[in-house]
Amino acid sequence: MDGEKALRERLVDVGVELVLEGGTSPVGLREIARRAGVSHGAPRRYFPTHRALLSAVARRGFEELGARSAHAVAGADGPRAELAALARAYLAYARERRGMFELMFRHELLDGGGREAAPDGPPLREATLPLLRHVTELVARCRGEAAGPPAAVTATALWAGLHGIAQLWSWGSLPLALGDEATGSPEPLVDAVLDAHLGPAAP
Repeated sequence: MDGEKALRERLVDVGVELVLEGGTSPVGLREIARRAGVSHGAPRRYFPTHRALLSAVARRGFEELGARSAHAVAGADGPRAELAALARAYLAYARERRGMFELMFRHELLDGGGREAAPDGPPLREATLPLLRHVTELVARCRGEAAGPPAAVTATALWAGLHGIAQLWSWGSLPLALGDEATGSPEPLVDAVLDAHLGPAAP
């Protein structure tokens, strides 16, 4: 890795650290420069705006989630099992990398609304789409010829349900609602979400 690319990656690394520590508030160009041990102006060579910086950090999150998802579904037996594995990986990422998870889908904060490509890839919002397309394909395979709304609608509703579980659990709302049924993890809710959108699993 050449020096310029190494410095850019180091700046993104520091941005990830700051997001995990305190959300997006402390993630400024000057603070990243200070932590990385470079001049205050150095980050602007790579990130001309605060949004460009946050976008680079969020892109790292999608890379992490993509790698975790690929590992989770390895060996899954059929589309429903693969969906369950993806859902559990998604919830685990939300729990373990909370700051990153909250940033990644805040598209109003980020560059990449379809107007221009980032230096290292397509517009950031497009980073959300491969996972949703994969879920849509799996939903279609699960349903087969069964009637219902378009697979993309069901997949998006399923994703929204999982995202809601992740957020409400992090806020303490779901453990409160579940009471004695809470197990310290939202993962038991995965089967309920899949059943709600796909129907009960075949025996």
